[in-house]
Amino acid sequence: QVQLVESGGGLVQPGGSLRLSCAASGTIFSIRAMAWYRQAPGKQRDLVARISSSGSTNYADAVKGRFTISRDNAKKTVYLQMNSLKPEDTAMYFCNMVAPNYWGQGTQVTVSS
Repeated sequence: QVQLVESGGGLVQPGGSLRLSCAASGTIFSIRAMAWYRQAPGKQRDLVARISSSGSTNYADAVKGRFTISRDNAKKTVYLQMNSLKPEDTAMYFCNMVAPNYWGQGTQVTVSS
């Protein structure tokens, strides 16, 4: 059974940084494309960043140059390094395995002074 467990969320001031982690189990992680999504209250869930099995990445325009997605296949973990955080980055962040489609439970990121 596939499980995705996120960690690393929290409260941070504008301009600060956080690193989210998503640990996978029950799958051959190295062959899976992975992604991070976020969902603010009352809004749809949007793609933040995606990384292929070979390490190719793509980002939402809103986070380009500030966020970096990476993966460690030996640890079966995908990361989201978030720098220069803004209040509009406040959301629940979800880890996603692209195919087959699995979701983590989410981790809250709040950017506020």
